[in-house]
Order: sequence, then C-alpha cells, then structure tokens
Amino acid sequence: MIALALCIASFVVQPAGMNPTVVQAPDSPVRLDRAKILNIVADEPPVLFYSATNLTDQELEQFTVLVFVFDAQGQLKARQVAPGRRTLEARGTKYSTMVLDGSPIGATDQIVIGVNQAQRANSETWWRTELQSSAEAAVKRKNP
Repeated sequence: MIALALCIASFVVQPAGMNPTVVQAPDSPVRLDRAKILNIVADEPPVLFYSATNLTDQELEQFTVLVFVFDAQGQLKARQVAPGRRTLEARGTKYSTMVLDGSPIGATDQIVIGVNQAQRANSETWWRTELQSSAEAAVKRKNP
C-alpha cells in the first residue's frame, strides 16, 4: 500500500516557483484557496487545483475562474478563462481543477488566478470584476 502511494505521488509534480497567486476583488462572492499547480505528465499541460468558497448566504449557480500567465520579467503572456464548479451552496466549499492548456507555461512563469464573475441561483444578473490590474500588481510585488 505504501509503495502504491509513493508511486502515485511521484506522478504529481509541482514545478519550482509555480505556486499560483490568488487575487480577489473586495466584493467578490467567491474566494479561491488551496491553489496548487500539478503536472501529471511532463509533456502535458499543468493542472490548476483549487478550492472555491461561496462567501454569501445565497446559492451561486456558477462562477468563472480567470488565469493570468506572466513571464519571468512580469510581462503578461496569456489569459485563460473557464467556468468553475456549478451550484456552489451558500457558505459552501467545493474543489475543482482547470487544465492550463491555453498557452505553454515555462518553469519561470508566474500564474495569478481569481474569480472574475459569478451568478446567483435563479437570477439573470452577474457579478463581474476586472482582475488584470490586480494580477499585474501581484506580480510586481514578487518582482521588485
């Protein structure tokens, strides 16, 4: 049993320096936590693993996760967006993943993630925010 666990663990690799930074708008209804970059197979794109917590007392129908990829100098290389988990219960937390296959990601690249929109259940209205300036500021703090 231990040998099997070690074998499985050896396939999950987090490249050096690839801890994603989470940015969040002050009024965001969703908080992302436990963000990690996993690379199952060296020749395949990395996978973003995260938890999403509904910060409101109302169920959310859906939300969108936005990923920014910056190069080592802090220049934006790519943006990738994908729906998060559907039906996030009030004050509930769910775990999810996102394949980062929008562009190649190098070992020195920096990844910043956040929620840029969410929709309450039984509503046509979306909460939206722009995160690019927050992402750029987070990268600048890491690259003085």
